[in-house]
Amino acid sequence: MLRQSETVCVVGHTRPDGDCVGSQLALALALKAEGKKVECWNEDPIPQKYRFLDPDRLIQPPRHGFEFDSVVAIDSASIERLGAAQSCIANRRLLINIDHHESNTRFGDINWVSKREPSTGELVYKLLKAARWQITKPIANCLFTAISTDTGSFQYPTTRPGTYHIAAELVSKGADLAKICDEVYQSYPLSRARLLKHVYSHFKLTHNNQIAYLWLRKADFARTGADTVDAEGVIDHIRAIEPVVVACVFEEIEPDLIHISLRSKSEKVNVSQIAEQFGGGGHPAAAGAQIKGTPLSVQRRVIAAIKKALDSAG
Repeated sequence: MLRQSETVCVVGHTRPDGDCVGSQLALALALKAEGKKVECWNEDPIPQKYRFLDPDRLIQPPRHGFEFDSVVAIDSASIERLGAAQSCIANRRLLINIDHHESNTRFGDINWVSKREPSTGELVYKLLKAARWQITKPIANCLFTAISTDTGSFQYPTTRPGTYHIAAELVSKGADLAKICDEVYQSYPLSRARLLKHVYSHFKLTHNNQIAYLWLRKADFARTGADTVDAEGVIDHIRAIEPVVVACVFEEIEPDLIHISLRSKSEKVNVSQIAEQFGGGGHPAAAGAQIKGTPLSVQRRVIAAIKKALDSAG
């Protein structure tokens, strides 16, 4: 279907992470090399640490007035996760959904959803190989970043033997490990350092130290000079505390709208199931949701759900 399409839009989820950005750009670059007219959209800006992947600024905010033969949704468990782009892709012939989230709602006309894959980057890699489209050095950088970030630098238990084989081939195709490691893992702005100081000063433990949670309010971002992009991955800092089984970050979006991020270190505690109770979803070990309500009521409901899951797991 992509071969038959002349105009294609590659769209990703709001608050894009490395897997989303890398997968979007890799597919967009491959389609452009095949002579397609390509738009690459995301409602939110690319986090600073991934901007080296997009020197030509292919990823742009969604805009109305376009018609597409095909729209490819990348790394999005539901169409609502596309944010403002959802209304901008209405004039389309075909919607293709490529994702690896267990909670995916199969919202596309064609759904390629494989929860066994540790990243959407691996799915895009397999697509390019099946199509026999060239994997250039920029595409290799994008896919390696996508796979590396969504596997926790190949540390998460979802990482499979095939993941290492794909990573090795991407290196042979020119993926610049030194550049990727420096940009993604070894460099961040001072504002993020200030935000991390807040994290370590304000996280709380409960339920015999099995639950770690943290609030990030608008005032915290204003005081540290950070933004939501700087908050990516801060949950891993409280998740890493040894007694902790489940970590949760509450982030104030609006006075009565809270974004929650959840991480689990136990195979017995599926945080995707917890997130689904609040209209969200994700993976067994990493999930999220947006919840309407006062901060205190949201915190009570979510912590209660986590406690129940922990108690059920024994």
